[in-house]
Amino acid sequence: MGVSYKKLWKLLIDKDMIKRDLCKAAGISGTTVAKLGRGESVNMDILLRICKTLNCDIADIVEVVPDTPKDDASGGKPAKSKKK
Repeated sequence: MGVSYKKLWKLLIDKDMIKRDLCKAAGISGTTVAKLGRGESVNMDILLRICKTLNCDIADIVEVVPDTPKDDASGGKPAKSKKK
C-alpha cells in the first residue's frame, strides 16, 4: 500500500496557499514537501503539524492507495515471443 497527498495539494489551493507558505507556517523543510510531492512516507509528527496549521484532520490531507504494479521495459505489455 502507498500514500497519496493529492488531498493536501487540493486543500492548499482551496486555502490560496503555495508549498512555500506551508513550509513557513508548519515549520517544515522544503525537502519534506518534496517527499510529499513524490508520495513518499513522512514522519507522523510532520503530518500532524500540517493538520494543525491547516486546521484539518489527517484524512483531509492523506489517503492510502493500493500499490500499482511496476511497469517493465515493454510498458506493462506481455513480451512478444520470437519465432525461430
